[in-house]
Amino acid sequence: MDKIEFHYEIDGDDFTNAGSASTDFKRKLKKMHITPAIVRRVAIAMYEGEINMVIHADGGYIDAEISPDEIALKLCDEGPGIEDVEKAMTEGYSTATDKVRELGFGAGMGLPNMKRSTDEMEIDTKPGVGTTVIMKIYINQ
Repeated sequence: MDKIEFHYEIDGDDFTNAGSASTDFKRKLKKMHITPAIVRRVAIAMYEGEINMVIHADGGYIDAEISPDEIALKLCDEGPGIEDVEKAMTEGYSTATDKVRELGFGAGMGLPNMKRSTDEMEIDTKPGVGTTVIMKIYINQ
């Protein structure tokens, strides 16, 4: 299998369509006969990142790449950045607004779930500039 790439634009503050990119990618992985356990991990990681972009960053984009050995996700936004990555990785910590919480989001599990669902995760963030998250899930492990 050659490398296959997909690109998704994520609209900020659009809770109606939040999750549509991860749902589409999950469907594509299933059609490619990726094992259900891997599909589930990728779907969770991508969904959590996608929701974070909608909630905190006024959108951004996701580049998803499938190669024979791994699935790589690159999530980029030009949002406010993450002030304290270590604190943001703490389960239950959230900077979501009351409005977002009323919609059922912002429980502070996004980054921890992303980390737990991936084999590798890197966060590059600059307050006032934006955030890039790169996640990898190994296929043949």
